[in-house]
Amino acid sequence: MTKKNNLYIDIFAGCGGLSVGLLKAGWTGFFAIEKNQDAFSTLEHNLIKKNPHFLWPEWLEIKEYDINELIKEHENELRKLQGKITLVAGGPPCQGFSMAGKRDKNDQRNLLVKSYIKFIKLVLPEAIIFENVHGFMANFKGENAIKKYSSYVESELKGLGYKTAYKIIDMSEYCVPQKRKRFILVAMKNHAPEKVFSLLENNRDYFCDFYGITRKIRVYDAISDLEKRFGVCDSQDTRGFKAGMYGIAQSGYEKLMRQGIDNYDEQVDSHRFVNHRKETVTLHENLLKHAPVGKRITPDHNTVKGLKRRGVTVLDRASQAPTITSIPDELVHYCEPRILTVREHARLQSFPDWFEFKGKYTSGGKRRKKEVPRYTQVGNAVPPLFAEQIGIALMEVLKNESN
Repeated sequence: MTKKNNLYIDIFAGCGGLSVGLLKAGWTGFFAIEKNQDAFSTLEHNLIKKNPHFLWPEWLEIKEYDINELIKEHENELRKLQGKITLVAGGPPCQGFSMAGKRDKNDQRNLLVKSYIKFIKLVLPEAIIFENVHGFMANFKGENAIKKYSSYVESELKGLGYKTAYKIIDMSEYCVPQKRKRFILVAMKNHAPEKVFSLLENNRDYFCDFYGITRKIRVYDAISDLEKRFGVCDSQDTRGFKAGMYGIAQSGYEKLMRQGIDNYDEQVDSHRFVNHRKETVTLHENLLKHAPVGKRITPDHNTVKGLKRRGVTVLDRASQAPTITSIPDELVHYCEPRILTVREHARLQSFPDWFEFKGKYTSGGKRRKKEVPRYTQVGNAVPPLFAEQIGIALMEVLKNESN
């Protein structure tokens, strides 16, 4: 294998949100590593079969992989990639670091940070993009634990000869219709990673103008063409459910998300409405009447009767959504008495409509530890529009400084 410019590996790839953005930015995928079968089936459908974005090496079967098993089975092949891979992008699962979760220092998923470093040591790419929740920068309490994982990663990368820079970035500043703060680290061997962040910020207005969108995308501008009032039909992938149809695209963002869709008369992928019980519809109607928009309420607020969820937010149509998570019951539509569909979540994550999700819609109980249904795939992803912008900035630094 000879070196190919702009060749990258997507690590802890999920359903492929990061790769969708890097594809648009002009990068070429070599292969992707994702452990979960559901998430990988979505990535494979969209970025290997439907759009042949990944070259994929002959020595690696196209399937889901645990990173530790891949390293064990293909250590020699990975070492041979040194000097041939420009970028490794992605970050380990964030649940153990999230400030909104249990934040358990003993969460086994935290150990995947060490697996990430081991992979970097084998491949030694020219550049690295590392993404995680902003809690990745917070200290863990107690003995026998890495206190601050961000410092650990930075120290390990510097020990390998990388220059590093990081920021906490609010994705809502980069055309993503949600207030989603993430820890982003860029590491480079022979270039200045600080310049990537400078370009990322300086290029925002040009990026918006190019696509005919605004920097701050409102909820209404993101999903108003998906309202249930535009019509329903029988769901193609789930018996007994109804799916939504397209309305007229009102905003530049909705038009951008619909690029690549040929027939607007067909049902929208993964736009399946939940079959709410009568009392749930009544609860949502009361929330629409009485709950403050854009603010999370809990049963302790006594805003409405019958609220048993840990917390819920009625979307503010004139602002950005809160962080999209894997739990669909946390958000209520801004004008219809229902939770959002997978497609509406995907819009708020900036997934284009041509990107089709596979697997179950939801999962519960003990199955949640093994299964990654569609809502979770979306909630765990890197927003493609942000990935595109940082991919462009990184490529520009590599090109300009090389010249």
